[in-house]
Amino acid sequence: MKRTIIFIPVLLLSACLSLHGQNLSDLRVSEVVATNENGLQDEFGERNGWIEIFNTSSGTVRFGGCYLTDDPSDLKKYHIPTTDRNTSVGPRQSVVFHASGKSFQGSFHTNFKIANGSTVYLVSNDGKTIIDSLAVPSDLPADWSAVKIPVGVKKIDMETGTSQSPTPGSYNGDVDAKTNSEIMKEKDPHGLVLTLIAVFVVFLSLFILSIIFRLVGKLSMKAVGKPKEKKVRKSKAKAGEMTPEVAAAISMALREEFGGEVYAAIAMALDEYLGTSTHDLESYIITIRPSAASQWADKSQNFRRLPRR
Repeated sequence: MKRTIIFIPVLLLSACLSLHGQNLSDLRVSEVVATNENGLQDEFGERNGWIEIFNTSSGTVRFGGCYLTDDPSDLKKYHIPTTDRNTSVGPRQSVVFHASGKSFQGSFHTNFKIANGSTVYLVSNDGKTIIDSLAVPSDLPADWSAVKIPVGVKKIDMETGTSQSPTPGSYNGDVDAKTNSEIMKEKDPHGLVLTLIAVFVVFLSLFILSIIFRLVGKLSMKAVGKPKEKKVRKSKAKAGEMTPEVAAAISMALREEFGGEVYAAIAMALDEYLGTSTHDLESYIITIRPSAASQWADKSQNFRRLPRR
């Protein structure tokens, strides 16, 4: 019982950690400014390049423990503190890191600066997995940004480009853009149109299925066809021809006249004659050839000799 009680919290903790790890993949390096002359100032009144991280998911993501770097050979260049409670980002929200080269100024200050032509990498907390990256063009003017604009409000796909008007900490693109479901909700608040469409689709599907089943049934009937009536041909005995009817009549007559032993011998002879066509050229002579598979070769079937008097 104690083992079960201990196992349940461990299982829940591992599930929470796995969910946390999965949420990290929803983060994107959404905007980067390398040369900041007239733009964003940090809490110390200084202007430096900056990095924006955007959360594409619908839940809050804690990114403490992850890494930021501009060197692909050193993925652990700047370690984001895990002890800072502010190292989290809400759904469809973004956070800004100042690339001041002065990490001692706070959790959101990196220990490196950004230059044109470099690439900024967001690395997972394992220090190996690159979550996302964004390259800064080498000819990017001052106060311009390399930016990723989401395609739709609720889509993870992004288009990469440059912007003359950076938006640090704000949504990139059209904030008022609406999804198809939101547009449908405005046009059909009670869901009447969707209900009618669903009912129509169901009945149309059933109608199409019924037609298909009928066609399949007709095709299968044509392929099988109607059962043909077997025509029973009456055998007409020609003069001097032995037929099964004649053989049966002869055997019945012999049975009545001579008894069972003679009937058995004649029946076997007729079977050999009609089945294997073992006979002489004469139509009135029947020859029985001994066979190893025949019961007539079995000595145990021979008649017992009568004792001599």
